[in-house]
Amino acid sequence: MDIALDFDGLALSGDLVFDGADLSTDAGLRTAVIVALFSSALAGPDDPLPAGETDRRGWWGDMLGDAEGDQIGSKRWLYYREKATEQTARKIRDADRAALQFLIDQRVVSGITDIRIETEWQPGGLLAERIVLVRPEDELAFTFSQAWEAS
Repeated sequence: MDIALDFDGLALSGDLVFDGADLSTDAGLRTAVIVALFSSALAGPDDPLPAGETDRRGWWGDMLGDAEGDQIGSKRWLYYREKATEQTARKIRDADRAALQFLIDQRVVSGITDIRIETEWQPGGLLAERIVLVRPEDELAFTFSQAWEAS
């Protein structure tokens, strides 16, 4: 059970969800998906950084991981300044699929085909994204919209 988070795509921020004065919990996978997609993964030494950036980002806790290369987050942040094209949407889908790989590794879903990611550019520079996780007992669908810097 996770503490519930919600994502605001216009403010590009996540926030805790409250139930009155108490923190809400998330027994599903929404919070795990939000953390995976909207936390900045460490850029590799060969990853080109956005213009003017020198910080490779990442989370300090990744240094403490049990497995080599076990990282939290997505490299989608590398593409925030790219134009709203189908090529950029493909890069986002690829980055997000890599960020969600832990769901396959931990056998939450059985294979890569059990994670479907659909993207669509919407008016006003929004990237709409639909993530569908197929599990043996059900399907979980999550939708997110994110303001895009280089629309």
